[in-house]
Amino acid sequence: MLISQEWITRLLRNGGNEGWSVSPEELDAGFVRVGFETEGFTAIPETTGPLVYGRVLEIEELSGFKKPIRYCQVDVGRANGTGEPQGIICGARNFNVGDLVVVSLPGAVLPGGFAIAARETYGHISNGMMASAAELGLSAKSEGIITLPDGSGTPGEDARKGLGLADTVFDVNITPDRGYALSARGIVREIASSFGLTYMDIATRPDVAGVDLTAVPEPQGSLIDVSLEPSTKARCFGVRKVEGIDPHSPAPFWLQRELMLSGIRSVNAATDVTNYVMLLLGQPMHAFDADKISGSLRVHTAAGGEEFETLDHVRRTLSAEDVVISDASGIQSLAGVMGGTTSEISEETSSVYFEAATWDELTVARTARRHRLSSEASRRFERGVDPAVVEVALDVACALLVECAGGTIAAGRTLVGSEPERRTITMRASRPAEVVGVEYSAEDVVTRLSEVGCEVERHGDELRVVPPTWRNDLIMPVDLIEEVVRLEGLDAIPSVLPTPRGGRGLSPAQKRRRAVTHALAYSGYAEIIPTPFIANTTFDTWGLDADDPRREVVTVRNPLDADYAMLGSTLLPPMLEAVGRNVARGKRDLSVYSVAQVTRRRADSSPLLDVTARPREEELRELVESLPQQHLHAATVGVGLHELGGPWGAGRAYSWADSIESARVVARAAGVELDVEAAGYLPWHPGRCAALFAGGTVVGHAGELHPQILESLGLPERACAMEIDLSSLPENTRLPAPSLSAFPAVLQDIALVVDEQVPAESVRRAVERGAGELLESVSLFDVYRADHLGVGKKSLAFGLVFRAPDRTLTEDEASAARLAAVETAQRECGAEMRA
Repeated sequence: MLISQEWITRLLRNGGNEGWSVSPEELDAGFVRVGFETEGFTAIPETTGPLVYGRVLEIEELSGFKKPIRYCQVDVGRANGTGEPQGIICGARNFNVGDLVVVSLPGAVLPGGFAIAARETYGHISNGMMASAAELGLSAKSEGIITLPDGSGTPGEDARKGLGLADTVFDVNITPDRGYALSARGIVREIASSFGLTYMDIATRPDVAGVDLTAVPEPQGSLIDVSLEPSTKARCFGVRKVEGIDPHSPAPFWLQRELMLSGIRSVNAATDVTNYVMLLLGQPMHAFDADKISGSLRVHTAAGGEEFETLDHVRRTLSAEDVVISDASGIQSLAGVMGGTTSEISEETSSVYFEAATWDELTVARTARRHRLSSEASRRFERGVDPAVVEVALDVACALLVECAGGTIAAGRTLVGSEPERRTITMRASRPAEVVGVEYSAEDVVTRLSEVGCEVERHGDELRVVPPTWRNDLIMPVDLIEEVVRLEGLDAIPSVLPTPRGGRGLSPAQKRRRAVTHALAYSGYAEIIPTPFIANTTFDTWGLDADDPRREVVTVRNPLDADYAMLGSTLLPPMLEAVGRNVARGKRDLSVYSVAQVTRRRADSSPLLDVTARPREEELRELVESLPQQHLHAATVGVGLHELGGPWGAGRAYSWADSIESARVVARAAGVELDVEAAGYLPWHPGRCAALFAGGTVVGHAGELHPQILESLGLPERACAMEIDLSSLPENTRLPAPSLSAFPAVLQDIALVVDEQVPAESVRRAVERGAGELLESVSLFDVYRADHLGVGKKSLAFGLVFRAPDRTLTEDEASAARLAAVETAQRECGAEMRA
């Protein structure tokens, strides 16, 4: 919120702090001291040289030019050194003979370095300029020059002090839970607490703001029939009327000045008054042209589908959840957000209905967002407005409008609804000290709670606290503790770091996750962090069966994107989309991985438990079992070249074997051995898919993705992927230590010819079993196919390492073990020694 320092100072001085004054830097620190940050403060740009009051004596209308031009004679007293009237050219039309204006004489320099000098223009010598608010740095834009009421100053007198040019504007950052501070009333209360000053509530003493309510008649009877329907959730609605105003009378400059410095442009007297009351008291208001209102008023929810033109001249289609104000002719206002054009204040308006209400916060917030129409009023209503200030806001608005534009205040007033019942919070006076660890006396606690407007009754250590009507955020004892701590000073809380308890570092699961991510990164994969949401059509695109477990997804009721409303039960969909985006942008060689949680539904809903007592064990078990299952998965996707080409030779494409090897990398990092078998599992190619087993349980799949799925996703051919469930892997606590032997190894090779359909892994296991205890390791290093091997045959070459733990192994012993391995492979796999 924008607010001037001079306004804050004036309200505090009028409230019993005569002579109080601080620098802008001190005031900024005062805001921070009570928990309000500022976005900074800016002084009104300086105007140097002669800037004086002037009285318009004559106006000569000049013709023959593209726009209306006036040549004026202005009395500036002795400020010009002669006392003679000053001839000034001006294009503004908002002043008349006899008006008091502000004149910058030759030699003055306005904000922005604009120097004033006598110059010939439109056939006359212009000796100065009549200034507008924008030219003096009071606003970004203004229509017409500044006109002042009689008594504001005498011609020739310096105008700076009367205009309040030596002022600073603060931009206060108001958090959403402190809507009361979106007003001078709320901000001044906070500054009074910050500096230990006396605070006089402007809502109970409007004279502090210079508003005289003595001329406002006591309400006598109803003014207009109003029906307030319960569906609107509105708590209070009030109307007062001012009749016989001068429609051409502008708001006084002092009022326009506060609006301009607060970032609100001046419109007309009635509208300016409603905006000023909103800034002063925090109560948004609306002004209707009373002559355009027919019959009674009805506050209700819209039927839905009606069109309504708001004051910004945009036709909007209303929803059935919008609250509106209607008369006999139709809708007149979008409640809490913006009025309509059919009853807006115009240059002919002579009678005004002022409306003030307390609307439901959530309803206003949804309406504003639904119509993309955020207004100053909606900002305040959606954060909460004091329901007790409706009556005084109506009286203040009526008094100000009469002061601005004349007229009389109608005796009748309509007020429907009532204030909500105020809650009582019970808290021990010693509780803030217990929570924060800083000693706060009971007297300090009571004082601070009273400063924010609470009514406090103390009975020993027990406090019965009734929050004020404007603090809808004070609900429980911890909210009161926050207020005490905030006003006592957050800097009074010592920065003492807690002493951590001794531990053993990362848990086994955390260590395994870190080891897996490091292993994949070291293997040349780049990490990506996929979104947890997947497209609603993903599994239909993949062609999964209706009973596939991956379809047991959790659906988000209010998703960020309606087409991505499901939490993923697999990591592959968002990873494949990421790869597709990279390929579309020219990055065709990719090897990426991700380690993240997936979510699978276990029940349609969770039971609602009674919160008045501890749940029974079976209830807790039912609740836990109904929660979605979230396992940690690791996945890789590869396209294009896995090994790039260059001067060293041609590159190598990423293949299904690389995806299987990435699974082995994950398993080795987790301390688990994987078994690999051929499988058919979408979205993988049925003939190039491997199931990954750990302890006899399928924990994942790897291989080449199905061509039809790749085509539907726009991905390159032969793209490969792997996904493994880390949470399903057994947790093995490994404390690796190097195993060194003093005896040499014996290395031998073996080449076995088997049928094409026999898995190489099956042959390797048979060799391993047959070689016996002397075998240290066996690994496949070549697969050979040729016509002379026979139709449907392949040759598998294995490297065997033999070593004895207690002696030097002989070649004969190693050869005997090698032959035993061959015999086992012949018996179990039908293998034959290759010649």
